[in-house]
Amino acid sequence: MSVIALDIGGTKIAGALFEPAGAMLHPHKRLLEHRSANEVGDLAVEVILEVVSACGAKTKIDGIGICIPGIVYSKTETVWAPNIPGWDNFPLANHIRKGLPELSAPVFIESDRSCHILGEVWKGAAQGCDNAVFIAVGTGIGVGILIDGKLLHGQSDIIGAAGWMALQPPYLAEYDACGCFELYASGSGIGVQARKLLQKDAAYNGPMRHKKIEEVTAYDVFAHYAAGDPIAVAVLHKAVEFWGMASANLVSLLNPQKVIWGGGIFGPAVPFIDDIYREALRWAQPISIRQAQFVASEVEGAGLLGAAYLVVRNNS
Repeated sequence: MSVIALDIGGTKIAGALFEPAGAMLHPHKRLLEHRSANEVGDLAVEVILEVVSACGAKTKIDGIGICIPGIVYSKTETVWAPNIPGWDNFPLANHIRKGLPELSAPVFIESDRSCHILGEVWKGAAQGCDNAVFIAVGTGIGVGILIDGKLLHGQSDIIGAAGWMALQPPYLAEYDACGCFELYASGSGIGVQARKLLQKDAAYNGPMRHKKIEEVTAYDVFAHYAAGDPIAVAVLHKAVEFWGMASANLVSLLNPQKVIWGGGIFGPAVPFIDDIYREALRWAQPISIRQAQFVASEVEGAGLLGAAYLVVRNNS
């Protein structure tokens, strides 16, 4: 069984051929370059054709798996992606089929958070697990959920929108756009909190004071944490508290074997995983949390790998 996988992100499309054992061949990448709607769909078709061409005519393609940065509506096979203009209810599966009439391979599409947990199940930290969650912390926060060996989707496929977890009252208008959890503990949220403290603390004269406030990001916060910068310490200690509370809630509700931390922030936040677990111990169901392991992602490019495994799972 050979499958083609695509990982469509906010700025690029990555594609490759995967063999049954998980070996990746003929990787290709193309930048979106401000394309929208049908143009992104056309580029996805082009990447698939590039991979097919590199494989040679004798390679039989058994399916196409696609990871997208948003929501896949399973009933209509349409997708929503906030970073791709025109993808509010875009018929991606049909667009791919129409663009590849001679390939006649089934098309499977999942959200990036679901593909991330599948990638970890196939080749990463969740191998051998039937119950695991992948907490992706990047610009936003999303959770891929595998329970009893099945991906969970919810009534309208929006499951895992963890950025909206309610973790601190009272409700603030700032939560409207992204949710409480995300405002404090996502990559963008960490930057927001640092900028707030810079505005409030006139006495602070650390390294972040030497940048324009609007240019301070999570990168700066992590860069200055080890030296004991008080704003970096305050912001990341708050993020650890929120990561611990949120993961405790997930453990209490879902009873996973593993909680896997990934995304661009984990990364630099991997050294905090033990602290996050200690915080979660305070809040979670006591038996479940002591059975759960908190670990870092073991897969680079989990979205692409998970998209390939999506086809393998469906075909088997």
